[in-house]
Amino acid sequence: MFPQTHVYFAEKILGRRSDAITLGSIFPDMMVGAGVDHKRAHSLGLELLSMFQDSEELTDFALGAVTHGISPQGLDYFGDEKYPGYELGYCFEKGRGLVDRTIEACNLPERMGLWKAHNIVEMGIEMKISCWDNYGQVLRRAFNNHHLIDHLTNALSAITVDTGQLRKRIASFPGYIEVYPATAQSLAGKYRIQMYARHQININTTKVALLIEAAADRVEDDLTDFFRMVEQHVQKEIQSMQIIK
Repeated sequence: MFPQTHVYFAEKILGRRSDAITLGSIFPDMMVGAGVDHKRAHSLGLELLSMFQDSEELTDFALGAVTHGISPQGLDYFGDEKYPGYELGYCFEKGRGLVDRTIEACNLPERMGLWKAHNIVEMGIEMKISCWDNYGQVLRRAFNNHHLIDHLTNALSAITVDTGQLRKRIASFPGYIEVYPATAQSLAGKYRIQMYARHQININTTKVALLIEAAADRVEDDLTDFFRMVEQHVQKEIQSMQIIK
């Protein structure tokens, strides 16, 4: 999922809002590109909880990361890996009908079609979530909490190959994501930046914006059910860790 969605979900699970939760909720994606591969970045929750158990603020950060990841099973597990009753995660399954249009709009080889179509679905969800609260402002405030970021980067030196690289990644991350109210056009613009940075591919932002709107329509009927199911599962996961009573 995209950042505002992760912020929404972490707050829903933990029942509170803080800069530490916000940064934790998007931390796995920030780690990708800071010397940590995707699977490990999305499987750090328990390790972070163990590292930070003596700090309430850093425990909140770790719990935010737990809500995001794939192991323990957080939002991205059900969005990307496996949605009960289906072959893949919710966003991949919803993206199947958008593959051909995504390949054309994003100038992709066929092998990347479903992968990037699932991103289109994630952006459709991001656009909807962004209307529910000012999550962009929540993100901006967290990224401006330089004291917390300094504390985190120092504390995280044990799990990243280069603290300076992580600090640089966190500083640059707002440039790749939407930290204001998300529209189809603004998300397509950010996706253009991401696609060029990662793949050196130029996308057609007008066509991608139309696809994002189509994806938002595709999730209209069952997105609430999806979140309800995942919330129940992740709350049980966290309660089993005896972190939240």
